Amino acid sequence: MKGEECMSIYHFSAKRNNGELQSLGDYRGKVLLIVNTASQCGFTPQYEGLEKLYQAYRDQGFEVLAFPCNQFRGQEPGSDAEIAQFCQVNYGASFPIFAKIKVNGHDAHPLYKYMKSKKGLWPFQFIKWNFTKFLIDRQGCVVKRFSPTTKPEEISANIEKLL
Repeated sequence: MKGEECMSIYHFSAKRNNGELQSLGDYRGKVLLIVNTASQCGFTPQYEGLEKLYQAYRDQGFEVLAFPCNQFRGQEPGSDAEIAQFCQVNYGASFPIFAKIKVNGHDAHPLYKYMKSKKGLWPFQFIKWNFTKFLIDRQGCVVKRFSPTTKPEEISANIEKLL
């Protein structure tokens, strides 16, 4: 964000779906779309749109980071391995998928606590549902939050402005 400092997401780490801890600092300098996902949700077909965004912009420094979450009506009951397989087989997802996390409550992942604090003014200091999306600029600052009903293709112009 030009002209202002932000506390970046780069000091956070998260487990990948293979159990390895990954620093979000590894994504320094990239534009990110961070999404809480679920395999048995009405919005699950958005995986296809997320993959299309990833394919369209990854060579320009764009990444989609998926964080499966089972906090919404148990719509992500599988293991991390089952989730990864589901995403690959059904949607060809090739972007990074992390281990299942919580996005709300006391046990929410610190990354989500941080992002909600930046783009979560009352009454949105919680994640309403699966497929809430956060757009992160190349400096690691939270730029915008998108509702679950916002389709990935509707975010293209926002991504292009940051690339």
